[in-house]
Amino acid sequence: MTIDLLTLFPAMAQAVMAESILGRAQRAGLVKVHVHQLRDYARDRHKTVDDRPFGGGPGMVMLAEPLEKCVLAIRQDRAASSPSVPQVPVVLFSPIGKALNHTGVEAWSQSEGAILICGRYEGLDQRFIDAHVDVQISLGDFVLSGGEIAALALLDAVARLQPGVLNDEGSHQMDSFNPALDGLLDCGHYTRPEAWNNETVPPVLMSGHHADIAQWRRQQSLELTQKHRPDLIESARAMGKLSAKDENFLIHFKNSNTGNS
Repeated sequence: MTIDLLTLFPAMAQAVMAESILGRAQRAGLVKVHVHQLRDYARDRHKTVDDRPFGGGPGMVMLAEPLEKCVLAIRQDRAASSPSVPQVPVVLFSPIGKALNHTGVEAWSQSEGAILICGRYEGLDQRFIDAHVDVQISLGDFVLSGGEIAALALLDAVARLQPGVLNDEGSHQMDSFNPALDGLLDCGHYTRPEAWNNETVPPVLMSGHHADIAQWRRQQSLELTQKHRPDLIESARAMGKLSAKDENFLIHFKNSNTGNS
């Protein structure tokens, strides 16, 4: 997988990408990330990449020309180095984009990569978006100062799903939202010491009975999800992922929280 990242702040992205899981994925050659300084594609000696918006208003708008020159250069380099690889999409992080979720991350993790554009200021000239952007992605209903943090979030999520990146191959399969958990939230976890601040580890986790532990974790997952993300319970139910035992536990949990017996 090869990712090209367009940004006005390469050092910001490179500092994060060198560390932890994302750094390990790159050192292992499982993910390649090329960072491009957009100012290198500006036409004037001042390296101008933005200008005032037509019609007035606050802020600045990123110019279409440097963005296009950068994308076309990347396309040319990709075609020359990997002629058999299909053209990858241009991705913009934007409020109008589809919200990123685990399903989306899994799809990206199995792709050939992408060209990620980190917008700034009031955004990009709409003409560039119409001509070159294939996919728009949102992290949620809030605004960041730029697309770098959003791009790094996608990169980190994708990198950890690459085979060989995590020390424990199966660890990501038990993450919240994973199909292995039927899309539910993961349960709470405990480690040493056994007692801390007068709180002890749930006895079942010390029992050594794997079936009992698995049942406890499933019930904790159901309880947490029902309490904090009931929409995920409904999704799992609609997909037929909840067993009769799951449903009985949820009924008991709901009754116990409403004072019913």
